[in-house]
Parts: sequence; structure tokens; C-alpha cells
Amino acid sequence: MTTQYWLVKSEPESYAWTDFVRDGRTAWTGVRNYAARIHLNAMKRGDRVLFYESMTTKAVVGTCAVTKTAFPDTTADEPGWVAVELKADAPLPQAVTLAQIKADPLLAKMELLRQGRLSVTPVTAAEFEHIVKLGG
Repeated sequence: MTTQYWLVKSEPESYAWTDFVRDGRTAWTGVRNYAARIHLNAMKRGDRVLFYESMTTKAVVGTCAVTKTAFPDTTADEPGWVAVELKADAPLPQAVTLAQIKADPLLAKMELLRQGRLSVTPVTAAEFEHIVKLGG
């Protein structure tokens, strides 16, 4: 099976990278956008994920991996919403900011830039590797 790549966004005030590292793994709950739900359902065990802190940080700060595929989101009031389990891998030595991403021609087609409000977006292998490289 081919590894897929993703980006998840979280507001640091709600769930920061430091919270994720402390917890080691987490259920990625609370997603209430239909397009993002499609992405959650497509995630497979072992897929690689960029962790992006939105709002104040506006940067990719670490990497993680999918450890459990889509299951019912217990925080949802209606059926059909799903979550996945993610495991923290490693922080990026240097955060890769939204400004850097916007300025980099190799990242110009990222879904993050086209669908900025989505909390879960696909990333190409080349985009994933380039961001990790930029982050040191």
C-alpha cells in the first residue's frame, strides 16, 4: 500500500503541538467539514502527516503518523462524523511558516493555500518532504 501524506491544522489554544507531544497520540476529533471528513476517511495506517498550528503560530511545527483509520467521532452530535488516531513523530527543528510556504514556488499548489479553512488536507509526497527539509 502506498503511503499518503496529509496536513492537519489545530489552533494552539485548543490543542498545541506541545499538548500532542505530551499525549504521544490523540484521536483527531471535532472535524465538522464535509470535505475534511472525506480526507479523514481516506487516511490509512502509516500515512504521514504534517502538524500545522493555525491562528497565532501559522506554521508547520512537526510530523505525525496515522495509527488508526476512521472511526466514529464520539464528540459529534450526529452520526457520520469520523476521527482518526494520530501519533506524534518529531518536531521540526525550525517551524515552516505560512509566509515561507506562500513564497516557495515548490509549494504554490498546496491545498493549504487553496482551501485554507480546511482542517485536514492532502499533501503530495514532494510537498511533505520539502517542508520537512525546510524545517531542518
